[in-house]
Amino acid sequence: MCGIFAYFNYNVSRERRYILEVLFNGLRRLEYRGYDSSGIALDADLASSSSSGSPYAGAPLLVFRHEGKIENLVRSVYAEVDEKDVNLDAAFIVHAGIAHTRWATHGVPAPRNSHPQSSGAGDEFLVVHNGIITNYEVLKETLTRHGFIFVSDTDTEVIPKLAKFVFDQAHDEKGDVTFSQVVMEVMRQLEGAYALIFKSLHYPNELIACKRGSTLILGVNELSGQNSGKPFHDVKALTTNGKPKELFFSSDLCAIVEHTKKYLAIEDNEIVHIKDGSVSVLKFDKDKEKPASVQRALSVLEMEVEQIKKGSYDHFMQKEIYEQPHSLTTTMRGRLKDGGILLGGLKEHLKTIRRSRRVVFIGCGTSYNAALAARPFVEELTDIPVTMEVASDLLDRQGPIYREDTAVLVSQSGETADTLLALDYALENGALCVGVTMPLEAHCQEEHIVVFISMLAVRLVLPAPRRDAIISGLSSLPRNVSEVLKLDAEMKDLASSLIDSESLLVFGRGYNYATALEGALKVKEVALMHSEGMLAGEMKHGPLALVDENLPIIVIATRDACFSKQQSVIQQLLSRKGRLIVMCSKGDVSAVCRSGSCRVIEVPEVADCLQPVINIIPLQLLAYHLTVLRGFDVDQPRNLAKSVTTQ
Repeated sequence: MCGIFAYFNYNVSRERRYILEVLFNGLRRLEYRGYDSSGIALDADLASSSSSGSPYAGAPLLVFRHEGKIENLVRSVYAEVDEKDVNLDAAFIVHAGIAHTRWATHGVPAPRNSHPQSSGAGDEFLVVHNGIITNYEVLKETLTRHGFIFVSDTDTEVIPKLAKFVFDQAHDEKGDVTFSQVVMEVMRQLEGAYALIFKSLHYPNELIACKRGSTLILGVNELSGQNSGKPFHDVKALTTNGKPKELFFSSDLCAIVEHTKKYLAIEDNEIVHIKDGSVSVLKFDKDKEKPASVQRALSVLEMEVEQIKKGSYDHFMQKEIYEQPHSLTTTMRGRLKDGGILLGGLKEHLKTIRRSRRVVFIGCGTSYNAALAARPFVEELTDIPVTMEVASDLLDRQGPIYREDTAVLVSQSGETADTLLALDYALENGALCVGVTMPLEAHCQEEHIVVFISMLAVRLVLPAPRRDAIISGLSSLPRNVSEVLKLDAEMKDLASSLIDSESLLVFGRGYNYATALEGALKVKEVALMHSEGMLAGEMKHGPLALVDENLPIIVIATRDACFSKQQSVIQQLLSRKGRLIVMCSKGDVSAVCRSGSCRVIEVPEVADCLQPVINIIPLQLLAYHLTVLRGFDVDQPRNLAKSVTTQ
């Protein structure tokens, strides 16, 4: 999974130094998506204003690639431009630059595997890529037979080489071919999920972006005060030449918010072509020779620059933990009203969901755990059977999905490759698809996994005391989350006591089995400490053999239908001299730890189905402090990125 970024200025003078910094800052915003290597490409000299269609019509390019984090690339670029005496003050009225930050999948982190990937000598075509090309080996064999030499281990390298192959063939046969025609033919040959940006010597002052299954955003900034034209609000207006403007491509809105709030979310199989300051949006159809022209309105971003900065926090993970009360409030705003729940995006589908044969939750990692937390609640309130599917396993098995099913696809990023493929699979099989933070291809989409699913379950049943109590609990959830965040210092102290431990077990059951899985996952992925979440009911079937006075064990025993069973688990662990840390509801210390020989974490008590939202926070804080105390990078865990867009 990678981050791609591009900057295009038209009819406005920008120095090379400025262009470099825009590209670098774009990558810094996207570094959470990958941080083992990076690269950029920009013009070496002033490019001609139009393409002749002949080889090397444009000016030569400057291409920089470096392994390691973004700042390694920044230092390397400035050292190299000094050595080559590149003029950073050179001004460009029109310029197109591309950039990439990588999370290695095909090939180790190294300059040769970094992007932009090239078509070969002379860098006739350059490509930055997020996603995966599943048929790259077949394409590589074909291109090798035609004389292309591959120098990287990536799947991406086939793309620029394929572009050159298509260009050369078309140029020999027709004498002229447009950039969009080249890219369209490349798309016909590619299989997999991808977002791509192309830059070419044959088409100076042009950029082309396209996508299939990976997120890609076009940001638009018409520069006020430099022309008398009215602000544009749709793609049709973007085709007007002459207006000074800046255009941005990005994998995430966070990389463009400091430049503009106007954006277009590029849809699958769309080709966005920037030429002579105009933007054309074309819809690619593999079965049609010519694409259809598309006109869509621009959206206005509500995010502020401050939201993408750490502010007073030491790390982004810490910021995300502490912003959960606000996140919950935002998620429920407009949905909790007059003692009821409004789900506008789902209104027309509620009857279909109620008639479903079953609900199938599909996700990966944290998203799977969040859906698992909601499963018992949905079953209890709706009497609809719920099954859980790990997206990759569903696809591997080609598990049964029926027209009478409702598939709830859960993804934190909306880009997880396996989940996107599972979405396609569920749609192909005729299921109603509900996306929770998913792309628009789902029949409907929503946000904040656990809370949304809880609201959905409540919305599916008739009014009852239980339902009213849950709605009340939802209303007070942000306040209770703020309360549990006060345990920060206590969790830091607990982390200090565990810093030398080699492993950690977390026991949960019922609603909190998912909490145990997710808490252990967070410790594992950021603190790099072995940890396992376990179903407490399975304790005697293996895990009990691990218990001794050295192994720390967290038992989640807040008030719910499983409370008495967890009390029994605690007593059995204590009788075997287990090193226990018990999470309980406030006031229950004596009930869960009568002997006083275990450490206790007290949390606010809320409706049992909402308790996982509260209970996960101390475990998030524990993982955070363990990571800091162990000297690891909190925001960039080893071998991981925050959104996985490859298989």
